[in-house]
Amino acid sequence: MQNALIIAAEETHSPLVPPLYDIVWSLVAFIVILLVFWRVIIPRITKMLDERTEAIEGGIKKAEAAQEQAAAALDEYNKQLAEARAEASRIREQARADANAIGNELREQAQADAARITANAQAQIEAERQSAVQSLRSEVGTLALDLASGVIGESLKDDEKSAAVVDRFLADLEASQGQSTQPAGEH
Repeated sequence: MQNALIIAAEETHSPLVPPLYDIVWSLVAFIVILLVFWRVIIPRITKMLDERTEAIEGGIKKAEAAQEQAAAALDEYNKQLAEARAEASRIREQARADANAIGNELREQAQADAARITANAQAQIEAERQSAVQSLRSEVGTLALDLASGVIGESLKDDEKSAAVVDRFLADLEASQGQSTQPAGEH
């Protein structure tokens, strides 16, 4: 009978199913390991993952804030650049206008100086011409008196007579020059 029990016990024992005591002890070990994981390891992993998440989110927020600041700085830079370009354009235009005004002023001053110098030169030329005419008149008058004295045979020392003779001689001289300067068909 013992053989029968051993055979019966052996028949109930399957190679694929472990004995009950192995299942119980395996289940106890699994529950202990599960509790250790649940109470110790999972909170540490969760804490570490939360810290990494916060760090990543903080980095993203900092990057977004830095990007917003960079965009604002870029907008400000573009605005200042546009203002600087407009100011440079205004300065260039003002410089051109000033240069044109100075050029016009210098041109007008040069024209005024040229007109003044020309007027002074013409006045000086006219004065020298008048002086030369007076000198020639007096020399021609003296020569005419000497010549007339020689032709007439009398002395023309009287001032009134001599002045009348000189004036008549110069008038005849000018009349003869006026006729010689006219074209041939107009005599």
